Amino acid sequence: MMTPNKLIAAIGKPCEEFTKDDIIKYIADNGIQHVNFLYPAGDGRIKTLNFVINSQEYLEEILTCGERVDGSSLFSFIQASSSDLYVVPRYRTAFLDPFAPLPTLDLLCSFFDKDGNPLESSPEYTLHKACKQLKDETGLEFQAMGELEYYVIAPETPFFPATDQHGYHESAPYAKFNDFRQECMLYIAQAGGQIKYGHSEVGNFTLDGKVYEQNEIEFLPCPAEEAANQLTLAKWIIRNLGFKHGYDITFAPKITTGKAGSGMHIHMRLMKNGLNQMLQDGKISDTAKGAISGMMTLAPSITAFGNMNPTSYFRLVPHQEAPTNICWGDRNRSVLVRVPLGWTSKNDLCKQANPNEQDSAYDTRQKQTVEMRSPDGSANVYLLMAALAVACRQGLKAGAAGIALANRTYVNVNIHLKENEELLKSLKTLPDSCVKSAQCLKEQRAYYEDAGIFSPAMLDGIIKQLEAFQDETLRADIAGNLTEIAKLVKEYFHCG
Repeated sequence: MMTPNKLIAAIGKPCEEFTKDDIIKYIADNGIQHVNFLYPAGDGRIKTLNFVINSQEYLEEILTCGERVDGSSLFSFIQASSSDLYVVPRYRTAFLDPFAPLPTLDLLCSFFDKDGNPLESSPEYTLHKACKQLKDETGLEFQAMGELEYYVIAPETPFFPATDQHGYHESAPYAKFNDFRQECMLYIAQAGGQIKYGHSEVGNFTLDGKVYEQNEIEFLPCPAEEAANQLTLAKWIIRNLGFKHGYDITFAPKITTGKAGSGMHIHMRLMKNGLNQMLQDGKISDTAKGAISGMMTLAPSITAFGNMNPTSYFRLVPHQEAPTNICWGDRNRSVLVRVPLGWTSKNDLCKQANPNEQDSAYDTRQKQTVEMRSPDGSANVYLLMAALAVACRQGLKAGAAGIALANRTYVNVNIHLKENEELLKSLKTLPDSCVKSAQCLKEQRAYYEDAGIFSPAMLDGIIKQLEAFQDETLRADIAGNLTEIAKLVKEYFHCG
């Protein structure tokens, strides 16, 4: 079985089929001494609960019953007076901890309330509800993948200096952290991550004797719940491995002015009976247009889940390959939703590059996605993907009106060029602060609360969190003030 995941190789079946007996047998056969429960909290970061294996009976107990945790310390919207929650492991997520000094097995967990029901307001269950509602109403499975951008920061070296802001796909020795990125990719894959590729990114500069190098790891499309798990674990792994090597790591949306910020673009596709529905006769389908129209409608409030601190809005400015206006287009990096190049030419590229090969019969339709470009590393990944699923569902429900909206918001030019000034003025804009984003969520919250997908208490908590930044005029107030911008960046350096 061709897999980097050691549990899949040892157990001999896909992780979706893992049972409690499989986990117990693997632990016994491989001398595992500890089990960790991992779960993402309201801040989007993974939390850890450690267990030592006292006996097989105790191992069976924790794998069956889970454990009790304090929900009020994990989620801001849970009151201390009724805060007890259960965390119960999902066997399909098991992996060997690559950082533990003693042999340790880690499992991601789900939250349950005092009555033994899934916690309605947990990010993970919110995403589950959003995907299920979309599937129940449309028959379409929501799949996603993320582009995870981050900076590696280490002492500057005098050898083979990189070219400032020209790091895209750079090779060693000008790119200094390719080996580190490959090590990260291997650990992520061993933890179940389905990786598409990795590369160095545009951002490359030196500051105060340190080199800042931007990197990206991109994933393969899979069911959105799995995609969220993979992105969350990937951030945990990259940070841990950076700590091990003595590197600092940041997923912050903006580091300094004039340099590339880091996004976390989300690609999506809608599947039916195992087939991608984003194309029809080699062109973007009405299904895809419907989904896009939903994102055009809910774009102002999606930022409440995808851009969750003030530095997010220092990235969403013109001429930085980050979106500012609500529109979409083909292969166009100035828009909010991009339809990437999709292998639709019908030419056999493989045979052209390799004349000795037979004709290729590969179905390239499966590769077509649409990409939401506004989110960044401050996002709560589960809630962001849930919001995107809600948006797609809304657009598909709109039918012909959704298609019409998609047609109205399509652009095929760089909207920031002077000759397109009038077009730019006609387009709605994204929020420019956390406070504005909170206001948009207030106005559009009914979409998210529909069918009980987002809990009102959780939305109230997010709105309160965003409003507390009091950043409504911050971007204008400190524009050009490098000292104040640096202080802001430092405050939110380790976001998400």
